[in-house]
Amino acid sequence: MLFSVLLVVLVLMVVIVTLLEVGLRLTVGLGNPLIYIPDEEIGYLLAPNQKVRRMGNRIEINQYSMRSDSFSEVKPASVLRVLLLGDSIANGGWWTDRDETISALMREGLKSTFETVEVLNASANSWGPRNELAYLQKFGCFDAQAIVLLINTDDLFAVAPTSIPVGRDRSYPDRKPPLALAEVLSRFVANEIPEMEKVNAEGGDRVGFNLKAIEQIKAISTDAGAGLILAMTPLLREVRDPSPRDYEKKARLRLQEFAETENINYIDFLSLFQATEEPESLYRDHIHLNLKGNKLVSEKLVISVAKHSTN
Repeated sequence: MLFSVLLVVLVLMVVIVTLLEVGLRLTVGLGNPLIYIPDEEIGYLLAPNQKVRRMGNRIEINQYSMRSDSFSEVKPASVLRVLLLGDSIANGGWWTDRDETISALMREGLKSTFETVEVLNASANSWGPRNELAYLQKFGCFDAQAIVLLINTDDLFAVAPTSIPVGRDRSYPDRKPPLALAEVLSRFVANEIPEMEKVNAEGGDRVGFNLKAIEQIKAISTDAGAGLILAMTPLLREVRDPSPRDYEKKARLRLQEFAETENINYIDFLSLFQATEEPESLYRDHIHLNLKGNKLVSEKLVISVAKHSTN
């Protein structure tokens, strides 16, 4: 009798676990995260040739670790090609469907002026200007007529590229988990990486390091015959408070003066966001944009790209 009861309990547990596993995979997409690979210069990249669905959102990574469709390295003469460089805001992350990313919205917006358009999205979570520079140095500009470098205020203080988080930080896995349930349980386990303390404590003029990287991106763009558009989105806190913190004011002023000196087409979205009714409606959290925010940014970038590409 006891054996029969235990057997029934065991079978019920197996059924429940199986249903949970299947449910988490089919409805949420857990158990199938995007995979990252380390890179000595860039720090890390999304592993090429991936296709996943997370929280119902479709994410596709092409052969060059971009959140874009596959494309020919040699650009056909009839194609307008734009290269978008950025971090999680440009990438869109798991919370953004492939058709709602800034790059996808830009592509659709540019189609009203150009017959065939490609907007290549080279981005990854927490990249800064030095990561993006290293990506350009490794892969080149792909014959793009325009390069858009999309940063946010925090990127002015971004640290040097590092591959330390890959395979150690749960946000940068280097392999699939054995079960979706294992991915859920990992969220309750401490994920501290002692080596990152030294990385995050980088000394020196960090803003200057990142401005130098942007200067080098400008040089690469010029050599490739591509116009550079530099755009910066603000933190939600900056939009709510018309007086950013002193260190942010100084960094913003340095960036503005730098862009003027280098003759870079610079778009600062702070005033535009502040002029928006209920600017909180542009964000999904304190830094990342939702679809409404992505649309606002993409519309402004489309105007700038179209103006450059028709001159």
